[in-house]
Amino acid sequence: MSDPKNVYLDQVHQAARSVDPAAVDACMDCLESAYREGRGVYVIGNGGSASNATHFAQDLSKGAMPDLEKGRRFRVLSLTDNLAYLTAVGNDMGYDRVFEQQLRPFAQRGELLVAISGSGNSPSILRAVAYAKEVGLTVIAFTGFDGGKLLPMADIRVHVPLKDMCQAEAVHSIYFHMIVDLLRARFARA
Repeated sequence: MSDPKNVYLDQVHQAARSVDPAAVDACMDCLESAYREGRGVYVIGNGGSASNATHFAQDLSKGAMPDLEKGRRFRVLSLTDNLAYLTAVGNDMGYDRVFEQQLRPFAQRGELLVAISGSGNSPSILRAVAYAKEVGLTVIAFTGFDGGKLLPMADIRVHVPLKDMCQAEAVHSIYFHMIVDLLRARFARA
């Protein structure tokens, strides 16, 4: 009988290896371009994906920079972190509007929205993505399961073909850290 820990690790490893490398390259190229051109990056997610959104935004802002004393930083904002605003909009307008309403005063054509959704079917994510597309943002989606409704809406699709939320979120986290490390190396060469 196989050790459950090894089975879990094998599943995560296999899923991480099955992600389309061209999609990851496109994601990095898009993020690098946004950084070099000073365009904003917004990151959203719910539950564990909200934590991944916060972590990824922080890592882009700080971890991707080879020297924190020189040069500019990513203009990146996790829309999962303003608790007062999230609860006010959720209470007064409905939770499905919490990210879309935050994008409205800030999002500018040509900026990026990184949408993280294990299922790809979160109403708050889908509504924000629809608004982002309407105003001309590029959408990068990190999904699991079958990608849900989000997958075809995205311009760049980093899809983890797992039907397990925790494992999909773990693979997303691996890729977020990889992207930050590889961007830092790119910026150090420039």
